[in-house]
Amino acid sequence: MSQQSIMSVLLEPKVTEKSSMIGELNNQYVFKVSKNATKPEIKKAVELMFEGAEVESVQVANVKGKRKIFKRLPGQRANWKKAYVKLKPGFDIDFMGTG
Repeated sequence: MSQQSIMSVLLEPKVTEKSSMIGELNNQYVFKVSKNATKPEIKKAVELMFEGAEVESVQVANVKGKRKIFKRLPGQRANWKKAYVKLKPGFDIDFMGTG
């Protein structure tokens, strides 16, 4: 798999209260990933994007889009895929770029 296709696997980090709590307790980070991404691809992408991070495990969840009403018309948000990435002890990801 080419380096460019690996770089397109991770779409964005999901920074929420729940993901922050999981990160502090279990050294896990949550990412929004492409729908067709596999666990080995996600592991390679995290290790490539965040140099010096070694991945211990990856858990994946498919998130179903919510049904919403837009100007009196029913609609639905898009489905997406979420990955919980657990790092090996002693490794960390810094999203802010400080330190």
